[in-house]
Amino acid sequence: MSADGKGDRLRRVVVYDTTLRDGAQGPGIAFSASDKLKIARRLDALGVDFVEGGWPGSNPKDTELFAALRDAPLERARLAAFGATRRAHIAAVEDENLRDLLASGAPVCTLVGKASAWQVREVLRCSRDENLAMISDSVAYLREQGREVIFDAEHFFDGFDADGDYTLAGCAAAAAAGASWIVACDTNGGRMPHEVVRGIDALLERLAGLGPEGGGAARVGIHCHNDCDLAVANTLAAVEAGADMVQGTINGIGERCGNANLCSVVPNLRIKLSLDALSEEGLRHLTETSQFVAEIANRTPSPQQPFVGEGAFAHKGGQHVAAVMRHRDAYQHIDPALVGNHARVLVSDLGGRGNVLYKAHEFGIDVERDDPVTRRLVRTLKDMEHRGYSFEGADASFEMVIRRTRPDYAPPFTLLDFIALTERRHGNGAVISEGTIKVRIGDEVHHTAAEGNGPVNALDLALRKALVPRFPQIAHVRLHDYKVRILDEAAGTHAVTRVLIESGDIRDGRRWSTVGCSPNIIEASWAALADSMEYALLKVPA
Repeated sequence: MSADGKGDRLRRVVVYDTTLRDGAQGPGIAFSASDKLKIARRLDALGVDFVEGGWPGSNPKDTELFAALRDAPLERARLAAFGATRRAHIAAVEDENLRDLLASGAPVCTLVGKASAWQVREVLRCSRDENLAMISDSVAYLREQGREVIFDAEHFFDGFDADGDYTLAGCAAAAAAGASWIVACDTNGGRMPHEVVRGIDALLERLAGLGPEGGGAARVGIHCHNDCDLAVANTLAAVEAGADMVQGTINGIGERCGNANLCSVVPNLRIKLSLDALSEEGLRHLTETSQFVAEIANRTPSPQQPFVGEGAFAHKGGQHVAAVMRHRDAYQHIDPALVGNHARVLVSDLGGRGNVLYKAHEFGIDVERDDPVTRRLVRTLKDMEHRGYSFEGADASFEMVIRRTRPDYAPPFTLLDFIALTERRHGNGAVISEGTIKVRIGDEVHHTAAEGNGPVNALDLALRKALVPRFPQIAHVRLHDYKVRILDEAAGTHAVTRVLIESGDIRDGRRWSTVGCSPNIIEASWAALADSMEYALLKVPA
């Protein structure tokens, strides 16, 4: 029997994405029109049902986005334009906001209106009857113009708690005027799951028989903010109470504490509750979509984000890893491939031989548990971490450590010495850095120098001068990110420094990370840089 009790058919839950509008209101988020278009296309490919593009007329970026999507529409998702109900005491046909919604060309208009008597009195400062008329008139006008209308009942749960009859009257006005969806919004993000269930129950009862042109009841959706860290829980509670639409954003970005995170909501709906929300194929692209949006938003993804985070299926403790090696499901609640993720084993001083064996096999390196080399390698790794190294975000460096312990491994180059100089010339002139290196490649010693915008850049350029004539693939390697962490801030300038470098092949987009650690930041940087180049010579084709 299916989740809705109707034979083998799964109950359908509609996914409405508001990353481009509500998500864009998050702190530090600034999408360009081009960014929004890229994300809209990616969401369309993911398989969401609705993509909310923004608020037409509110800013040039949203206007540009809607114009671009008029010329080249989304292939699957329905595009929604967001706006407010008409202003008080004017006709809907005269309202500039409603005209902008129509001019956007979007087939769906999402209207936000007050569902709280307190908000009507204190914020809108109009009569209760006028607010109901604003809702009804706006929905009816857009329906007359051939648009599907979704009504976002703002402050629904706060209003329902204070004056439930009025909140339900506002929703009923929208439904009677032709709105196909009534979305209950926990706008302030302060409600508990049991309060959400009570509100959804009452809304479903009130809407029975009300809907577009009298044909069936308007359907119910849920829109939650995360101010109590309950947006996902409240969304799932609403669905179990009967809501058929979920609204949220990728990675939960949004105003204040954010919105319901669709990267958690959707897998919970499909995998845990056995409901039809996204296709199985779409779900397998969820992790890459999460990473894509984070990249466009210029935000570092949280490794502990459920389902799609790098740490969601990561194992660190030796006992856990030993169990996972016996059976992959020993410490994971789903197959990570369902959401496009994969299991990882982290190497740290909490781990043992099991961690090393797992990672070595992952890299395709033959390592035996009882081999003395393996025991020596574990001791080496623990010692390195005691000195400040961390391999959790530097798989490439960890692989190099393993390979260097193998008796048959020969490094492609060996550092003999380096010099890094930084000086300001002529008193107040430009700061110039120069790097000089001496490396052995095969039987030859190469002595090269280069100038850069900093000592690490100068050493990077000098190393490339030495390597590229012999290894031309190095020309395709780029340094994408450089992070420095002070491990003992109380030590001030004497502190140990950890440097993490992310590099990649510009031809196929593949990236890898390496780490260096030393009280000297230049030495730490060199160690990470040299690891990166040595790894590239193993992995990047000529």
